[in-house]
Amino acid sequence: MQYPFGIHMKGGVITERNPDLVTVRVRAPAGALTAEQLRGIARIAKRYGAGTVHCSTRQTIEIPHVDPARLKRMAVQLEKNGTPVGSEKDEVVNIISCPGTERCKFANIETIPLAKKIDASLFGKAMPVKMRIAISGCPNACTSPMLNEIGIIGRIRPIRTPGLCTGCGSCVYYCKEEAIKIRNGISELNDETCIQCGMCVKSCSFNLLKSLHTHYLITVGGRRGRHPKVGRELLTVETEEQVLFAVNRIIDWVYRRAWSGRLLSEQLDELEFSAFREEMLKSVPKALAAGHGKSAKP
Repeated sequence: MQYPFGIHMKGGVITERNPDLVTVRVRAPAGALTAEQLRGIARIAKRYGAGTVHCSTRQTIEIPHVDPARLKRMAVQLEKNGTPVGSEKDEVVNIISCPGTERCKFANIETIPLAKKIDASLFGKAMPVKMRIAISGCPNACTSPMLNEIGIIGRIRPIRTPGLCTGCGSCVYYCKEEAIKIRNGISELNDETCIQCGMCVKSCSFNLLKSLHTHYLITVGGRRGRHPKVGRELLTVETEEQVLFAVNRIIDWVYRRAWSGRLLSEQLDELEFSAFREEMLKSVPKALAAGHGKSAKP
């Protein structure tokens, strides 16, 4: 790979406290690496660094204590290993995700394949602000999606099969939000309390609670750090293709309108986020929008 400003200026090359050394962050979408890639990173860390690695909060691996004079050769080896130099500056940085439906019993959506698709389209894109994207398979939000510039959360809208509820109370027991009550032998859902996690659907022993549909909640403008802030809800969509469409529109909006030197969360009002949200709701075809009202009652 040819870096237009030289490998020394790549975002994944981070100057250490000792300015004579750098840490190299690798690209690892969703933190998913093969055993062979891990072996390769170990060999590279031993050859070009101090023989140690560090797992970052963005699900990447960093190789510390690298001599900048060796960066070009190291970058070639990382590229051959399938783990090229990553990003950290004002750009789209490593996409993170939870395990999703592949492994997690609480997840509502596939996450790692989605993270890799977003990575293939947007990773490393130069931006006026740093863009962190996090995907969570359910509202448990293990990856803190709402504390990222773009958050994606998999949710389920529950619906009860009419006339067949036995009132057994399993859904009440498993609902952590206390959003379900049994009244007259029938489960009732409090729309205001439900966070659409889908636990009631998974817990129904008689398979009478169904998912009206699985969907993705997309948030914008969250941040971590010393003054954390929850992102604002943008819209919900039903398919991966719709998520990719929305994420690309957000990135384009930020690229064209945001100012450098300030976090995105500090600019949302000046960037007229409300107007952008309305534009998105209108521009995304109705077939794409998953609906923006209350949950259906079980």
